[in-house]
Amino acid sequence: MVGADELTTEDRKPGLRLMAVHAHPDDESSKGAATMARYVAEGHDVMVVTCTGGEAGSILNPAMDRPEVLANITEIRREEMARAAKILGVQHRWLGFVDSGLPEGDPLPPLPAGCFALTPLEESTEALVRVIREFRPHVITTYDENGGYPHPDHIRTHEVSVAAFDAVGDPDRFPDAGEPWQPLKLYYGHGFSKRRMELFHQAMLDAGMESPFTEWLARWDAGRPDVMERVTTQVECGEYFEVRDEALKAHATQIDPDSRWFALPLEVQRKVWPTEEYELNRSLVDSTLPEDDLFAGIKEKVSP
Repeated sequence: MVGADELTTEDRKPGLRLMAVHAHPDDESSKGAATMARYVAEGHDVMVVTCTGGEAGSILNPAMDRPEVLANITEIRREEMARAAKILGVQHRWLGFVDSGLPEGDPLPPLPAGCFALTPLEESTEALVRVIREFRPHVITTYDENGGYPHPDHIRTHEVSVAAFDAVGDPDRFPDAGEPWQPLKLYYGHGFSKRRMELFHQAMLDAGMESPFTEWLARWDAGRPDVMERVTTQVECGEYFEVRDEALKAHATQIDPDSRWFALPLEVQRKVWPTEEYELNRSLVDSTLPEDDLFAGIKEKVSP
């Protein structure tokens, strides 16, 4: 296992490495994109790993809901992902598994054979371990045990990410998947905060605007805890919200540019809530909570 005290000269270069593991193309742009854009701007290397091709995704932008788009959805989503990665300035890897889809009905139908959520955990873990050992990130971000929301691919992404974090530094695990490398921190990204929604909602009402959050807040389960109770780390990244939005719009099959995603002006977002939120799950370095930097405790440890 390679630890922080055993890093080579190359590993101690000023720019550190961050890996974000996501389930589908577009997840990287809706979850933590401004954080990634900030770290790229600061000279760090960032890689997005997408576990599936998003083949089962619906067309959510009415302007793209055309037969020729649906017939070529896999290729189109790959092209969208490439554009989003370029906008964010990140490297990108496909893990190569098949989108499980989001089962609906009562009772729920079975997941399709061969999909990501049904792939044996050892197989998908080895695939991610191989990419981690190649890129050698200091920090990995992924979803919590609920997947952010209970899509089977998001939950599986959590399981694979945690398993890979625990295995990747062990030379006895997946010995044919590259030289061992131990990331130093693992975070869960959190986005759907009730408190954040409430503040955005009130800001829009105060500005005399119609709030897109009225319905969401009305449907919020009173017994559902706010994810802010779990957050340990808030990364200031308001300066990069415009980059985030452009990356989102690159996923034209999934994102309607006239949707409520973009209803709240960026200047209001920056004033009311200029951060993205994370939960530190594992750390092999000392850092003081709460944090404002995913590399907290690492910069001091590995910088020359």
